[in-house]
Amino acid sequence: MVTLHDIGPEISTRFMLPTGPVERLGYGTMSLTGPGVWGPPADPDAAIAVLRRAAEIGVDFFDSADSYGPEVTDDLVRRALHPYEGITVATKAGFLRTGPSKWHPCGRPEYLRQQCELSLRRLGVERIDLFQLHRIDPLVPADEQFGLLAELQAEGKIAAVGLSAVDVDQIERATAVVDVATVQNHYNLLDRSSDAVLRYCTELGIGFIPYGPISKGELAAPESPVTEIARRLGATASQVSLAWLLQRSSVMLPIPGTSSAAHLEENIGARSLQLDQESVQKLDDAA
Repeated sequence: MVTLHDIGPEISTRFMLPTGPVERLGYGTMSLTGPGVWGPPADPDAAIAVLRRAAEIGVDFFDSADSYGPEVTDDLVRRALHPYEGITVATKAGFLRTGPSKWHPCGRPEYLRQQCELSLRRLGVERIDLFQLHRIDPLVPADEQFGLLAELQAEGKIAAVGLSAVDVDQIERATAVVDVATVQNHYNLLDRSSDAVLRYCTELGIGFIPYGPISKGELAAPESPVTEIARRLGATASQVSLAWLLQRSSVMLPIPGTSSAAHLEENIGARSLQLDQESVQKLDDAA
């Protein structure tokens, strides 16, 4: 049994996806939309500048979705980064949007295929590096959804398949139909409800993409463990939170998102932050 933090004394900064290695600290694009993840950003040029700055400072893994906007972040990624030299772009499908903060799972195979084709067009590629099922639709047989992903992969439209918001049983069911390269679940210092999924992914070498990775809540309050460790190491609370994730498993691929270039650079600074064992233990015991 692989235990969390069981990645040896040398922490690898890269993870091997089917399309090649990526830095283990990526960028999530959801913050680049309007309120409620609806509509375009107030300043599209600023959003494009943040994406380009991320690439300039070494980010080579960008996570998007057809539902962000909807149809906003794929377009921004293309405008900022195409032709993606040395960059891996992931996107997702599986939600219908009817308004700000309104999300409705839709896993009908014909819908997933349509959304894949539209993302291919928006991103300006012939093959999507990583195509993720944003949610398993409870009203559609799961094997039909997984089977469609396998078909798209066999057709060369997607290079790798990912899942989002799943448990271990669902991953095992999916892998009986299609190779699963990544899993994207909510995970951070406070929400560790996916520990079993993370351990499973670590054992099998499946990339684990924690969304909402910097949610700290009361752990970042004055005199909290996060704040105390950040002060001692000359870092920020966000950097400590991300460093803890990176040291928790060798398959961890955090994708912190922001619309601020300053926050982007702060987040990426977590790459160079090494937590000592005492700090790791304090954080492990904090929640």
